[in-house]
Amino acid sequence: MKKLKRLVWYFIHGKEFLNSPIFIEGQKRTKIELEKPHSRTEVINFLLSLFNEETTYLEIGVRNPDHNFNHIKATTKYSVDPGLEFEENPVDFKMTSDVFFEKLNSNQVLSSNIKFNVVFIDGLHYAEQVNKDIKNALDFITEDGFIVLHDCNPPTEWHARETFGFFKTPAKGYWNGTTWKAFLKWRFNPSVYSCCVDTNWGVGILSKTHNIGKSISATNPFYEYYLLEENRKDYLNLIDFDSLKNILNSN
Repeated sequence: MKKLKRLVWYFIHGKEFLNSPIFIEGQKRTKIELEKPHSRTEVINFLLSLFNEETTYLEIGVRNPDHNFNHIKATTKYSVDPGLEFEENPVDFKMTSDVFFEKLNSNQVLSSNIKFNVVFIDGLHYAEQVNKDIKNALDFITEDGFIVLHDCNPPTEWHARETFGFFKTPAKGYWNGTTWKAFLKWRFNPSVYSCCVDTNWGVGILSKTHNIGKSISATNPFYEYYLLEENRKDYLNLIDFDSLKNILNSN
């Protein structure tokens, strides 16, 4: 009898969860995001195409290189990944980004004088780590270079959860982590220009010299998600891919 009652309880509450407006809205927003037309790869290749010279590209957080790295059109490409999520891990530097930049600064890998036209950050999706990766990357991009970040526009707070491995949410297995907080922190910084292309979970872009969007006042000091939801376009400087092309092609 107890087992039957438990099964009935699970059925009733499971049905309530699946039919709740929050769950349905989360599923709807996931579907919308998956149907957006452009990929991070397209955005990165467009940025690389702006340089009338040989290009150098760095990718932090590769996992399966067929998902992005192998499709990047740069003269020289380097990849960094410790190999926690993809066993084969066919990258140039099998280490964390912290170790890579430490070794880069001390001339233990490549050269401390190297400059990248584009650095793509898609590693550990926690704001603290993303912020460190941005700070390190800024020292190694060309003056007219770009830093690109994936997962800057989580469609719901469930997609922006801190715990990757918990899938019983309206976001299910989709996870953007807290990358958006690191990107927003740099939106508050007047030393860089920034925007977020509204596709593929939000492709954030930072630049030292290209005016793709001026900084904003730090109006969300505690990085509350509900304020992101209310001010998404302004906070992220959310634009479509064609607008980005128009801005950079007219510079």
